[in-house]
Amino acid sequence: MEFRKMRRLRTIPVVAALVVAVALISSVWQFSSSTQTTFDDPSQVPWAAFLLTYTLMAAMTSPLLTAVIASRQTDIEHTGAGWTLAATAGYTPGHLCRAKLAALAIILLPATAVQTTLVIGAGLIAGMPAPTDLGPWVGYTIWLYLINTAFCGLHIWLAAAVENQLISVGIGMLGAFLAVFSLFLPAAVTHVIPWGYYAVITHITQNGDEAAYATPSYVWPVAFLIIAAAAFVAGTRRLNRIER
Repeated sequence: MEFRKMRRLRTIPVVAALVVAVALISSVWQFSSSTQTTFDDPSQVPWAAFLLTYTLMAAMTSPLLTAVIASRQTDIEHTGAGWTLAATAGYTPGHLCRAKLAALAIILLPATAVQTTLVIGAGLIAGMPAPTDLGPWVGYTIWLYLINTAFCGLHIWLAAAVENQLISVGIGMLGAFLAVFSLFLPAAVTHVIPWGYYAVITHITQNGDEAAYATPSYVWPVAFLIIAAAAFVAGTRRLNRIER
């Protein structure tokens, strides 16, 4: 049922367009002559610097993407009396919200993987040497998907609880700003900002002008995912008690 709604809402083309846009914006600087001169420099780690740029672009766009697709997928219930129609079939608002999250999570999984693949492919086309360590790229992609899914669930709940969808999308825009800004904040601060976890999951560290791979601590991201899941479950259960 949710996938039929996605076809009407053109969710997949919207996600695909943004995936391609992020890949292009992340990769365009790799084709500049000044950047290409560093590809053969043994003292440089071009793929680490590339991942840093990708991390910045993903943090800038992912909060808005999750807000938009969650809002569109949920707003249709407000405008089309979907909550009432679902209730007559025995489906509570909480049940619908969980179904929406499951459907969008399925879409986000290949979208995130394809996005990273396009970025790596663009680097190879630009003439970068084949990456010798894909671990940080894979690790970041997995965590990016998990964080996106968590925020998607929270935005589904917000879009269901508040009929005015400008609020959900507006919070997504604010989240995009905070996610990017968090990349430049101390770790202690990013841990208390929900969108700061786009910075917490980064697999890159920067010393001066040089970027290098790093393995982040997974304790805080795991704790955030658990809290987000608990909040989503509690919030959707509460929706069942709201009269519509």
